[in-house]
Amino acid sequence: ADADADAVRYLWGKHEGDGRQLTAAQSMTSGFTAAFLGPCATGPMDVIKTRMMAQGKKGSSSVQYSSMLDALIKIPQQEGIRALWRGLLPRLMRIPPGQAIVWAVSDQITGYFEQRELRKHPEFRPSTQS
Repeated sequence: ADADADAVRYLWGKHEGDGRQLTAAQSMTSGFTAAFLGPCATGPMDVIKTRMMAQGKKGSSSVQYSSMLDALIKIPQQEGIRALWRGLLPRLMRIPPGQAIVWAVSDQITGYFEQRELRKHPEFRPSTQS
């Protein structure tokens, strides 16, 4: 959660509890970006996991990979490095747009309640001094 807060602070100049609210477009951009990077980073492990689950049990003649490391080496050697990201496009068409909407709605609701509480309790409003 701290890394998320640092990213939002870096991108948008927003600090949690500062009374500022991101626009829906900023929230959607943040959600889309995070949900885009996740599948790109985890794609190879997902392909390896799926292939290992689909193969037969150890000892049978249909076993191609003896371990995750073995699969990580063999797949690029036999099919090229891009094979590790096979199936990425459908995930990117599904996950980022959905997360963009979730983040925008969540941020707008959270911002509403934060603003409401700050109006009720102005003593909680952060000072503008450094």
